[in-house]
Amino acid sequence: MGTIVIPGTVVLVVLGFGNHLWWLLAVAVLVLYVQYGRRTSSTSPPAGGAPGPAPATYKAYRDRRDQQAKWERRYRRERPFEYRRQQRDKTK
Repeated sequence: MGTIVIPGTVVLVVLGFGNHLWWLLAVAVLVLYVQYGRRTSSTSPPAGGAPGPAPATYKAYRDRRDQQAKWERRYRRERPFEYRRQQRDKTK
């Protein structure tokens, strides 16, 4: 999304030399991008096991829960030292 917003803002700023309303539009586009664009463009899962939006059905909930358990088992298996350190830090 940023690849579209930044060049579009530059074009609006260049057009703004003739009409200052274009500069206002460029600022509005940047503000909207900073507020809403970054949050929705992220495709990675939330860090720290933060809960996401509630699933629509119980089956979706179970699938998500099973996938999360699978990721946690894999993390424990592939990074045992980091996992133990995190568990030790949690108890402190």
